[in-house]
Amino acid sequence: MHDRLTAPSGKIDLSRAKLCLILNNKAGKKDAAAQVDRISTILGPKVGNLTLRQIRDGREIAQTARNAVADGADIVAGLGGDGTQAAIAGAVVNSGAAMAVLPGGTFNYFARELGLETLDQALAAVVGGTVVVRDVGQVNDRIFLNNASIGLYPHILRNREDVYRRWGRSRIAAYWSVLLGLRDMRRPMRLTVNLRGETRHFVTPMAFVARSAFQLDTLGLTGAEAVRQGQFALFVARGQSRIDIAAAALRLALGWTARGTDFDMVLADGFQIETDARQKRVALDGEQDKMAVPLRMQVLSGALRVFAPQGWQGQEGQG
Repeated sequence: MHDRLTAPSGKIDLSRAKLCLILNNKAGKKDAAAQVDRISTILGPKVGNLTLRQIRDGREIAQTARNAVADGADIVAGLGGDGTQAAIAGAVVNSGAAMAVLPGGTFNYFARELGLETLDQALAAVVGGTVVVRDVGQVNDRIFLNNASIGLYPHILRNREDVYRRWGRSRIAAYWSVLLGLRDMRRPMRLTVNLRGETRHFVTPMAFVARSAFQLDTLGLTGAEAVRQGQFALFVARGQSRIDIAAAALRLALGWTARGTDFDMVLADGFQIETDARQKRVALDGEQDKMAVPLRMQVLSGALRVFAPQGWQGQEGQG
């Protein structure tokens, strides 16, 4: 949030704020028109200026958010899932503006970690909450909030979009896409992970980099406390066969995953991943991008200012 609007307590003067709402009409499964009406009813009388920018292609989110910041928006709000939130965060980090997270996707891990389970809770956080400071992850030039992965998971995402188009968005559909991805699994990758002078080699079908302590707790994975302290948790799947990976996926869904059985874990605040390919498809908070190798991971400390409920206690401090 721009300093001119922020009190020492973290409270901000909404009456002087310019708020840009970005609506991803393809995210989630609720009625978008009703949600926009609800947002306008609650925030319209509170903010100095409310602008709505609607998009239908997720690839437009990041540029739309960058344009909003360039146009002087004090607050950029995104109605959508984790991919929408990550795209907006990429435009807001270190800009002086703040981000308002309005959950509208399937899993909404980032919103839920902030204590925002519903749209009304998220709107209340803007009206009566505070701006807090959060760390974010960065791989090459892309920002992510929850996770980044290579190998099997990006392939699962391609299946998931096909399943969503046919059956609609739901958690069951998401889990079904995992099984389809396992069915089509190809040969494992060879990875080299470089961190602070140490080099480790892995042969694996999937590597998963976590930046969300909430997601790790939800999935039954260890490493959440290290993430809260500003590190990454890198999980490298140990299984090689379809049976091994299928068993690990089922344990993961049920919260039974044991790191020593299913994954090797590496904790670090930054590292570099190399593969035998010049480019690698990377899944970032549910969205895909083809990126140049090596993949350079780093934590940007205190780079994101975001609204949270009054009294919220999270992994980073107050802004």
